[in-house]
Amino acid sequence: MQEIITESFKEFLWSVTVSIFAIGGMVGGISGGAVANRCGRKGGLLLNNILAIFGGAFMGLSKASYSIEMLLIGRLIIGFNCGLNTALVPMYLSEISPVALRGGLGTVNQLAVTVGLLLSQVFGVHFLLGTTRGWPYLLAIAIIPAILQLCLLPLCPESPRYLLIYKQEESLARESLKRLRYSSNVEEDIDEMKAEERANQHEVRITMMELVQNKTLQLPLIIGIVMHLSQQLSGINAVFYYSTGLFMSAGLSEEASRYSTIGVGSVMVIMTLVSIPLMDRSGRRTLHLYGLGGMFIFSIFITISLLVKFLYHWVTYLSVVSTLGYVVFFAIGPGSIPWMITAELFSQGPRPASMSLTVLVNWLANFVVGLIFPMMQACLNDYTFLPFTALLAIFWTFTYKKVPETKNKTFEEISALFRRDEIISANGMNIHVARRYVPTGGPIADEKSIESCQLHHLHHCWEMDSKKIRDQTPNHLEDRA
Repeated sequence: MQEIITESFKEFLWSVTVSIFAIGGMVGGISGGAVANRCGRKGGLLLNNILAIFGGAFMGLSKASYSIEMLLIGRLIIGFNCGLNTALVPMYLSEISPVALRGGLGTVNQLAVTVGLLLSQVFGVHFLLGTTRGWPYLLAIAIIPAILQLCLLPLCPESPRYLLIYKQEESLARESLKRLRYSSNVEEDIDEMKAEERANQHEVRITMMELVQNKTLQLPLIIGIVMHLSQQLSGINAVFYYSTGLFMSAGLSEEASRYSTIGVGSVMVIMTLVSIPLMDRSGRRTLHLYGLGGMFIFSIFITISLLVKFLYHWVTYLSVVSTLGYVVFFAIGPGSIPWMITAELFSQGPRPASMSLTVLVNWLANFVVGLIFPMMQACLNDYTFLPFTALLAIFWTFTYKKVPETKNKTFEEISALFRRDEIISANGMNIHVARRYVPTGGPIADEKSIESCQLHHLHHCWEMDSKKIRDQTPNHLEDRA
């Protein structure tokens, strides 16, 4: 027996089907830290692929089963899978990469995302799988990369930092590093990891609540959150979700608008490729500033093109060019940097919790933009992008004033930028150590002579009983203020 549903209930089902993906992403994102610690970075990714297979199967079989419930469950599972991936993949890539290549390899994550977006746009055209009969196959394609990763990921090593610092398996960490570096000389990497472990012993197995309450970690946490907000609240998802409608509003035909949307995806892939070598050459902070600044300018041009579309025929092309320029600058900066820099801002202990929290914020912002943008279009009409323009200006200012440069710095050097004043004990004496945060990537502290170091007169600094202090602050850096 068939039941005819009302138009309003159909709209409700559509909105739930769209939004439940983001809800799954939020749950998956906040679970990332626990999964990373319990199963490992590589182990968590392997288990996550099993979820992707189940999610794709549910969505692909939903039409044949005449079950909207299967479609909703599949979307929820795939959302959880994507949320977990956005936490685990940047963490894994940052931990296996050498310092000099960490930026470029971190961008590869975003490259895979943009390629996936482009393929979905291509397969979704009306003469391929964007039809009444073809959409279940389009959704079921998610199974293919999951199976591919299940076959290839076992060939990859586990994160050596996870093995050494969290699992205390130095021999396995060495083997992992030898495979990653393709060299038996990995002592420098091992020493750097051990130094990070000694410097951050009090941060091991930190929870999200402890992360929020830790005053030393509050500033990097705020930076990580704002960086993720600058990605989602920049308006880029409005472009991806509704680019076809935006192009039609600017005067293009429906068919031309659909192909222009594929062009947007193509530009995204190309510019993400271009940004890979720039990430370790120009730096994360610099590229993020360029990206936000360019998006700010082109968002104004998008608004202008919508306002004067009826006056001149060439304004239609201005709209397309402005949208493409907007996407170009997004790919250069906000597209990949927030995922990467959050993993860099934290040492091994708080890194999983920080990734979980910032990924949760990212997916929450994604959900909010997808939910309210249609209402913004209805209320603001041609001024829809002005709120995003204002937010881009705010994010640019915050990045300029607060975000440090992490290029060519070890995790311990980056963590040292954020440490507050501490009291340390050396040979029974309490010594005040002032540390300050330098946002522009300059020196951590002002220089002082060795003779002015109060530890210099404590009978040879390097023979102190406190090994932890020696490892944390070598060469008399402990007295720099």
